[in-house]
Amino acid sequence: MSNKLIQMVAIAALTAAASMSAVAGDLNNALGGAVGGVAGAALGGAVGGSTGAVIGGAVGGGAGGAVTSNRRERTGAIIGGALGGGAGTAAGNAMGGRTGGLVGAAVGGGAGSALGGNISRSNSYADDYSRGSRSGKRRHKHRHYD
Repeated sequence: MSNKLIQMVAIAALTAAASMSAVAGDLNNALGGAVGGVAGAALGGAVGGSTGAVIGGAVGGGAGGAVTSNRRERTGAIIGGALGGGAGTAAGNAMGGRTGGLVGAAVGGGAGSALGGNISRSNSYADDYSRGSRSGKRRHKHRHYD
């Protein structure tokens, strides 16, 4: 293996480890975004070159985040996975060609999906708290007896 490729893989591994520890609770979203990003980038690269790889990484990262997230996390996981997968693929392509694009798609899609899902879930719980829980309140219909 070339020296540049070893450096790129080491940087990608360190980045992935740092992002995983920051969002350890969102491992499912990270895994889904990473696998989807790699699959999309590989398929897009085979069909449309480097531009197709970027688009495929974005679509795959978003789809992977959507599949592995729950209702509260889904929107953020899709957006984060798509942005991270596309950006990671583009950066990886620029640094290390096709292999770098796949590594970038995995790291970007995984981290973006995990972070987006985490933010979306936090906002969802905050919305519930600010509105007050309606589940414990009894509501009666106003009836008119004629």
